[in-house]
Formats: sequence, C-alpha cells, structure tokens
Amino acid sequence: MRRLIALLALLLLPAVAAHAQGDPPGMKGLFLLTDFPSQTVRAGETTTIRVKVNNAGLMPEPLALSLAGVPQGWKVDMLGGGQPVGSVMVGVNQDVTVQLRVEVPKDAKPGSSNIVLSAKGQQFQQATLPLTLTVGTEAPAKLSLKSRLPSLRGTPRSAFEYTLTVGNDSGKDLTVALSAQGPANFQSTFTEGYGSNEISSIPIEAGQTKDVKVKVTPPRDVKAGDYPVLVKVAAEGATAELRVTLQVSGQGRLALSTKDGRLSGEAEIGKASSYTLVVSNDGTAPVEEVEMSGTVPANWKIEFNPKTIASVAPNDKKDVQVSVTPADKAIAGDYVASFRANGRGEQASADFRITVTTSTLWGLVGIGIIAVALLVLLGAVARFGRR
Repeated sequence: MRRLIALLALLLLPAVAAHAQGDPPGMKGLFLLTDFPSQTVRAGETTTIRVKVNNAGLMPEPLALSLAGVPQGWKVDMLGGGQPVGSVMVGVNQDVTVQLRVEVPKDAKPGSSNIVLSAKGQQFQQATLPLTLTVGTEAPAKLSLKSRLPSLRGTPRSAFEYTLTVGNDSGKDLTVALSAQGPANFQSTFTEGYGSNEISSIPIEAGQTKDVKVKVTPPRDVKAGDYPVLVKVAAEGATAELRVTLQVSGQGRLALSTKDGRLSGEAEIGKASSYTLVVSNDGTAPVEEVEMSGTVPANWKIEFNPKTIASVAPNDKKDVQVSVTPADKAIAGDYVASFRANGRGEQASADFRITVTTSTLWGLVGIGIIAVALLVLLGAVARFGRR
C-alpha cells in the first residue's frame, strides 16, 4: 500500500509543478522602473533619465518624491511634463513618467555615485530606485539614418516623399541639421514626421529617434530615368548619409495652337471656314487616343478632321483641320470658340477668336438696292423739280 501511494505521488508531482508554474500569483505594489539604472554621465553636461512610476493594483494616492545621495555640486531636478514636480499620482494599473535631469559640474572627478529615488504615499506605499551614475570620458556624437522605402516611382508631376528615421546614438541631446543634394533643378524640403512646417534641423534627445520627411520635386521637363538624391544629417562633427532614388517614368504633355501661333480668324455668316490647329507633345512619353472637341456659340457648327489621333509621340506634332460655320442669323462681330485636345491623362485647350462678317453677295445686293433707291430719288427730283 505504501509503495502504491509513493508511486501515485511520483506520477502526480510533475502535473502539480506544471500547474504551479502556469498560474503565478498576481503582483501588486508600487514600483519605480528605468531602462538603465546604471549609466555613464560626463562632466559639464546634462543627462536625462526617464523613470516610470508604476501602480500595480493599488488605490491611487499622492506619492511624494525624494532624492538621496546626490553628490555635492551636482544638480538633479525631478520633472513631470517638462515642469519641476515634487509628487505624482498614478491611477490603478497605470504608469506616470518622471524625468531626472542630472547636471554634472565641470570639475567632477571620474568615479561612481549612488543616487536613490524614493516615492512614498500616506498608506504605507513606498518604492525606491537605486541609480549608479559613473562620471566618464566624453564619447563622440553618433547619428544614424534609415528609410523603409528608399526608392519611389512616379511621373515628372509627382512629389516624391520619403519617410526617414534619424537616430541620435550619442549619450547627449543633439540638434541635427538636415540637407539633401540632388540633380540640377530638383527641389527638396524637410518636414517633421507628422507636421507640415518646413524645417532645416531637428532636436533629438540622447538615445532617441525621430521621423522626418523629405519631399523631392523634379522639374516638369525631366526625362524618364532613375535619379539619386543624397540625404545627409549632421551634428557636432557626426554625420550620416542615405541615398534615395526617384524612378521617373515618361509623362506626355499636350499643347494646342496654330502653325503661326495666331489664335484668331474670320468667318462669314452661314458659310464654313476652315482653320489648321497643331496638336503637339512636349513631354517624354507618347499620348494615346487624343480626341478633339470644341465649344462654339449656339446654332453654330463645328467639325474636326481627324476627330481622333491614335498617338502623339514626344516632340511630335499633328495637324488637325477644324471647320466652323456661324449660324445663319448670327450678327456680325467677334466671337470666341474653344478647342480642346484630350488624351489619356493629358489635355490641352485654346480659345480662338472668330470675326464674323456678312456675305459679299449680300453686300452687292445692298449696294444695288442703294443704287436703285438713288435712281428713283433722282428721277423724282427731276420730274417734280420742273414743276
């Protein structure tokens, strides 16, 4: 019987141990946490240490903050939200961040100092955090520069925008200058990661990173191809560089005019008049399926020949005949007709002034009527004048 009980105990022991390991008891209390409780500081400089005050399942109450062991001549300020604080209140299962701004005097000797941060409440809640700060030699500044998408594709009309991550891998805060060098007539501007204001530099705290955006705009007449732009960050002798690439595809650009550049002509009432338009492509890619259209005054007629152009190659021109017929009841004077060329993603338009005159035949008829009227008048004068 004893052997059977011992055997069962041996069989059940692993299961009990596994259950105990899988269900640890919940932790409650007040904690002070920092990523680096032991770090190096430099004489004559200021170091910022971030500390989290964590409330794990306790009732919230004001917690008085205090420091002990601060070396003579050192200055340590406790900041919350950028302002000096003496206490904090942390919600249940929440954190509050406190910054310790440590100013080390210039004449501080190398060595280690132990500083203790305490947080104490009225209900016996208390936590301490020992910090070891070692005065060491100054390390050189160091920067990093990265981008997840260093190559973008677009047309000459695109704005190429790259998101960059600038890292301050130094032990002190830096103001980082931003610059970009690209091909001639390429424009580059920097903005903060979530802002719209243009910047030329950005402050980055020690050991931290910030996102910035650089927008590169190529000239409209740029040819298709790959164009590199060198982005550079610099601070206190440290530099970092990153090459981004603009993959510019071809872009057509339509223009509409006449052979002599004169956008005016004449027409007679009720009679068709023909003009020659020139459709040109000043871009770097063909423009496909260009359709001609126009707007003329009411009751006028307009026709294009050809109505559709299959393709206009870069630096090529196509002639189009447009026939405009003023309405039979049009009044002599100046009118405006609008001509348009629409292709895939491209369009061009031109306003054409048309001076409408009456028909020459009607002028001759008018002259004849006037002549007949004069003859009748002269005959009447001659006949009645003798009396």
